[in-house]
Amino acid sequence: MTTLLSVQGVSRAFGGVQALNDCSLEVEKGSITGLIGPNGSGKTTLFNVITGYVKPDAGAVMFDGQFITYARPDDVFSRGIGRTFQLTRIFGQISVLENMLVATQREESWLRGLTRSKSSKAEVETAMEWLDFVGIARLADLQAGALSYGQRKLLELAYVLVADPDVILLDEPAGGVNLTLINQIADRIRTLNRDGKTFLIVEHNMEFVMSLCESVTVMHQGTSLVSGTPSEVRNNPLVLDAYLGGGEEVEEEEDASQGIAHG
Repeated sequence: MTTLLSVQGVSRAFGGVQALNDCSLEVEKGSITGLIGPNGSGKTTLFNVITGYVKPDAGAVMFDGQFITYARPDDVFSRGIGRTFQLTRIFGQISVLENMLVATQREESWLRGLTRSKSSKAEVETAMEWLDFVGIARLADLQAGALSYGQRKLLELAYVLVADPDVILLDEPAGGVNLTLINQIADRIRTLNRDGKTFLIVEHNMEFVMSLCESVTVMHQGTSLVSGTPSEVRNNPLVLDAYLGGGEEVEEEEDASQGIAHG
């Protein structure tokens, strides 16, 4: 398989706390890769580095053979990397369909997509197709702020998919979602993967990760501890020690990194 996304020796400190320390990761094209670790291990910080919200102090990020280490978030998005957030980021004061139309074209900035006075018929049709794909087309005219938490997760997934990214980074897609919607999200991910989409997924729900992912990387105290198949990772004593020993040293800085991403 071909490596599509590569993180090479990335480090990032916030003040005196080392949130990422020589962290490396590879995501193969067409794979579903899991990224797990104790709270505060640096997972969201790594997502923020990959997507341009946080600049690394050292190391490199490559996507499809090109360096994107210091690219802006909109540039990363336009190159073909879509991303959801642990806390959903939708526009609550506009409709579900209008949310979708923000992201219909990669070459447009988020603001232009939001403020365009009229979308084309093809864009509306595409947006509705993705809403139907995730199962919430019936809610297209509803104000997005009225959605349940699980429905917001589905909207954010559709919101990313409408831009047709090559690789999709999902941050806690199963977090706070009921079992029915978890199974629905997993089914949609499998379908997209069969159609050629690549995924990197941060998730604390181990059953979700182990049943869905072909490869899993475990982070601990800001570094990539071990990578392998779900079976290899599950039985690795280093992984058991990392979880039993905790990983709270950088939790505050990972929270700060999330704040940067949401700001």
